[in-house]
Amino acid sequence: MTETLSQVGRPAGAVGSAPVISQPAASPAGLTTSRGAALYIGALLGPGLLLLPGLAAAEAGPASVLAWAGLLVLSGLFAVVFGSLGQSSPSAGGVIGYVRAGLGARAGQVAGWSFLAGVVAGAPVVCLIGAGYVTELTGGGTLTRALIGTALLVAVLLLAAGGLRASTAAQVLLVGLLLGVVIVAVAGSAHSAHAANWTPFAPHGWQAIGHAAATLIFSFVGWEAVAPLTTRFTDPGRQLPRVIAIALAVTSVLYLGLAIATVSVLGNGSGTSAPLAALLRDAVGPAGTGAAAVAAVVLTLGAVNAYVGGAAEMAVELTRRHAPGPVAPGTRPPLRFLAVIALAGLALISLYGAGLASPAALVAIPTALFLLVYLGCMTSAVRILRGPARWAAAPAVVFVAVVLAYCGWSLLAPVAVILAVFLAGRLTRERERGSSGAEVMPLAK
Repeated sequence: MTETLSQVGRPAGAVGSAPVISQPAASPAGLTTSRGAALYIGALLGPGLLLLPGLAAAEAGPASVLAWAGLLVLSGLFAVVFGSLGQSSPSAGGVIGYVRAGLGARAGQVAGWSFLAGVVAGAPVVCLIGAGYVTELTGGGTLTRALIGTALLVAVLLLAAGGLRASTAAQVLLVGLLLGVVIVAVAGSAHSAHAANWTPFAPHGWQAIGHAAATLIFSFVGWEAVAPLTTRFTDPGRQLPRVIAIALAVTSVLYLGLAIATVSVLGNGSGTSAPLAALLRDAVGPAGTGAAAVAAVVLTLGAVNAYVGGAAEMAVELTRRHAPGPVAPGTRPPLRFLAVIALAGLALISLYGAGLASPAALVAIPTALFLLVYLGCMTSAVRILRGPARWAAAPAVVFVAVVLAYCGWSLLAPVAVILAVFLAGRLTRERERGSSGAEVMPLAK
């Protein structure tokens, strides 16, 4: 199939979500409601779902379900806003264009680099998630998990260097695999649920719900990646509300079902780094651990491969000096870019392997970066949209700002990006002024 996972300025989803497939521009066929719903669902589900329920339960206990519920409301606001942005700015270049339209070119650069940095920092986290399910099967501690995570990262980079890109069929297969694993885990383990596991409801205090939300937002990034697909519908006004409703309903049932099952079934053990493996083990026996490991590895390789490809195209768009134009999707990522991902990935995985950083700490870095992107998009939407979409964007700005405030030390990552973009802009202006002065001096003589 000729469809690819991303286009220029339209990153293939966030690392916490499954990659998004966009149809080629030349495709004459419109996007059907059922196919559009499948792509939207795929944008919101991904390997992050394999780890985050456990992290949230460890941070807030049973009260973590309130964080899930609140973020599902926020997800609905995102859906309305990005759907409207996709229709009003179909060629805006993804998050860069959405932020630029309302806040200016410099803010658009901040959004683009923040998203790119989030993908670079998130890729090794996803590899560690997959590695956690492998060690759940084979045994081994932190160092073993770090080594397996490194092997997965190297494998993905080799695939990317070879120019291998996933197809639409692969995307559908990955989403179907994740849906099947979650459904079997939740339904099959229901017999082991215990009401006593819900007390105390907020063992770490109500403030912990905010920290859990800051962790879980990693699973709700994805609406920005499917926004460009709105122009592919044959009748957007009729189809888009249906697609959004279906995607929200499916993801809400899956997310809340998994969150409730994690607490109800696992209880004190809900803080595990492989909650789905534990639920599957309870549902189908020892074979469940093996099935979870296979699913985790497949999802990791497929998703991160798509992320790297999409991020590479965004990097080309951000660094080109001439007028923007289309970057051929599916082209091989520059080796320098792959080297950056390798170095950053190995550094983050090494921190985990040395016991200096927990999975929750590593997840916090890309989460803060993605939140900054969403804050920019929602703020821009308040300025440029009208009607219901604008009313959805306004509370979303407040919600994102509140969650961002709970990110703690990881806020240093988006602050660093902001400072770097503004410093680079200042140096560029000074260099241009210097060049202009050098050209004028001979004339002054």
